[in-house]
Amino acid sequence: MSKPLILASSSPFRKELLQRLKLPFDTASPNIDETAFVHESPIDLVQRLAETKAAALAQQFPEHYIIGSDQVAVFNEQILGKPYTEEKAFAQLQQFSGSKVMFYTGLSVYDSKANKHITTVAQYAVYFRTLTDTEIRAYIKEEQPLQCAGSFKSEGLGVCLFERMAGDDPTSLIGLPLIQLSQILRQLGISPLSAN
Repeated sequence: MSKPLILASSSPFRKELLQRLKLPFDTASPNIDETAFVHESPIDLVQRLAETKAAALAQQFPEHYIIGSDQVAVFNEQILGKPYTEEKAFAQLQQFSGSKVMFYTGLSVYDSKANKHITTVAQYAVYFRTLTDTEIRAYIKEEQPLQCAGSFKSEGLGVCLFERMAGDDPTSLIGLPLIQLSQILRQLGISPLSAN
């Protein structure tokens, strides 16, 4: 591989996703301020944060490809954060019942030596079926999705909450769009399907 890969994340979900590509990589936490700017759109926010996370590790990894990613959930034109508590998770899922939630996942691969980003944003829609309070409580108790934007894990029992999903890259919903990442890595001469 031309340059080593670094995943700019402490997320176990993103690490697990990147492992699917069977490429060697290391992880490091970028420790950045993720506060949205006033009037910043969800797309602009996740694009900026993905790039900022990747660039934040440039000094530590000066000759690497650094992968940054960030995701937000949007409901009724409001950006939703991670719930962190069962009460907030319950409130989020209760308001999603019978409605659509949009997920925007920013992805940036940063060449720290050349100081260049390749950045994209994946969009994914989740349509929730009508949920009962009992179902919501049972789901939260079972899966504890308190660190997940939208209060669910689509890779787990969360799929039971949905009527349908729509988008080009289902892995973007988990936090790292692997289809788009694979496309970017191929542009950079890196492919999991090429002999090393």
